[in-house]
Amino acid sequence: MTDASINASTVREGDAEFGDYFALLKPRVMSLVVFTALVGLLAAPVAVHPVVGFCAILFIAIGGGASGALNMWWDADIDQVMKRTKSRPIPAGKVEPGEALSLGLALSGMSVIMLALATNIFAGAFLAFTIFFYVVIYTMWLKRATPQNIVIGGAAGAFPPVIGWIAATGSMAIEPWLMFALTFMWTPPHFWALALFMRSDYDDAGVPMLTVTHGRPATRKHILIYTILLALLAVGTAFSGVGGPIYLAVAVVLNALFLHGAWKISRRDENDSEADNFKVERSFFKLSLLYLFLHFGAILAEAVLKPYGLGGW
Repeated sequence: MTDASINASTVREGDAEFGDYFALLKPRVMSLVVFTALVGLLAAPVAVHPVVGFCAILFIAIGGGASGALNMWWDADIDQVMKRTKSRPIPAGKVEPGEALSLGLALSGMSVIMLALATNIFAGAFLAFTIFFYVVIYTMWLKRATPQNIVIGGAAGAFPPVIGWIAATGSMAIEPWLMFALTFMWTPPHFWALALFMRSDYDDAGVPMLTVTHGRPATRKHILIYTILLALLAVGTAFSGVGGPIYLAVAVVLNALFLHGAWKISRRDENDSEADNFKVERSFFKLSLLYLFLHFGAILAEAVLKPYGLGGW
């Protein structure tokens, strides 16, 4: 074995590997993007060829990953000081910021063009707008400028089911916007619950999360208010074109649990939370992770069963 082959087969400690570049795409966030976009596509009232559908979801996923890479490029400075993000590829020294920027831009362009070619120009344009909204409006502007960062910026994560619907139909309708609203209203209580027990991270990074600018008591009240509005929307969606008895049953149970959790959070003071290490807040956050997947899973079940006369009203 030559010296060259030895060097080629040895990865220096600290060198980026495939997993590091993949981590730039925020795979956990991408899984939510993929699932909600798939539900939007399959809930649409038209038949989509499996190959076209696969391509649509693939390119929406790539677009979502591109947004994640650009987000990590811009936020590398604050990621370095936050406990939950300091192990990301850029602050960990695995990937250079310029590499993340190049990857994000390349994947953004490819995903938009390929989605437009695979489905329709409207879908491609909407994906481009979503990437722009997440990277420029949310990441570069809102996140560091206002405690409403999560409220307004949450729209970026709510667009995928709309893109999926447009990819299938080439047009708008009320149903995908109900799915959008479900994700949009879910985002603030989900992230504010996280912020309650991760406040020091946002303090250290100088991010004006609601817990930092208005304090935990105000954040608890906001969680309850948004959860009440979310529950009304979620249950009401059961009587739309994407709802049905399956969705209604899921929505009633989940929102009862979510409301109960939000009420418990609103009644706690800092001494209670510190004493049990934010047990109630952490439990609510974990439930919020299931909340959206199960609601969209119910919408998917209604769409799949509807042709057999088992879904919908």
